[in-house]
Amino acid sequence: MPVFWFALSQVNQINWRDAILIFIILHVLVYPSSNGYNSYMDKDTGSIGGIKNPLQPTKQLFYVSVIMDVVAVSLSFLITPIFALGIVLYILASRAYSYRKIRLKKYPLTGYLTVVIFQGAVTFFLVYHGSQSNHTSHVPVIAIIAAGLLIGGFYPLTQIYQHQDDLKDGVRTISYKLGYKGTFIFTGIVYALAFCMLGILFFSNIEWNQFLILQIFMFPVLVYFFIWFRKVLINTKEANFKNTMRMNILASTCTNAGFITLLILRLIE
Repeated sequence: MPVFWFALSQVNQINWRDAILIFIILHVLVYPSSNGYNSYMDKDTGSIGGIKNPLQPTKQLFYVSVIMDVVAVSLSFLITPIFALGIVLYILASRAYSYRKIRLKKYPLTGYLTVVIFQGAVTFFLVYHGSQSNHTSHVPVIAIIAAGLLIGGFYPLTQIYQHQDDLKDGVRTISYKLGYKGTFIFTGIVYALAFCMLGILFFSNIEWNQFLILQIFMFPVLVYFFIWFRKVLINTKEANFKNTMRMNILASTCTNAGFITLLILRLIE
């Protein structure tokens, strides 16, 4: 969702009908379907996502995810063929990420880049393209890179408590390869690069005040990040489900609020 609001906040002339439809396609159909399919393939017994004790998935979950994908692609043609193609590619990448005979997620770098490219860069492109009144394909490259880095900076932290469960399933995530300390350092570096890209984007458009506003919203995330990092350095058991979910909720809330604020400011200018 932060990528959606980021992209929408950068659109010059918003087609609100299409923007609302894109929000529904992504957040009601594509993302839940992707999570459902991933759960069906993983059959997790440990904590996953926002669920501490997940139920075992059934065949019905697989069928529902397929139906949701078909509906999502069908609705996407109401935006543009390019948008529909992007959604198809997103779904295929998501399936390749989880599907047992391909299983991109078991490869640290390949799995990581799949998430960065499709949940970050591709999603930004699709939202910007689909929400713009003229459905332009000229999307700012720096913003696309920034969106990818924002996802790339956050994603390893969501894997930090699952190392043992992932290993049992033959999955070696980038967080596992980096280790607990390395995950935090890597995340900090990628986030720093993301905000460098955002700085270039906003300052090149003479919007330094918007960049400052975004920094203010992200400050609580930065504080919690360093507090949690210190706890993990003292005791690796602090890299657990509870702390991960706290970080997840805080980062999502602050980032969404920041980009929504930028969108509101752009609308009232």
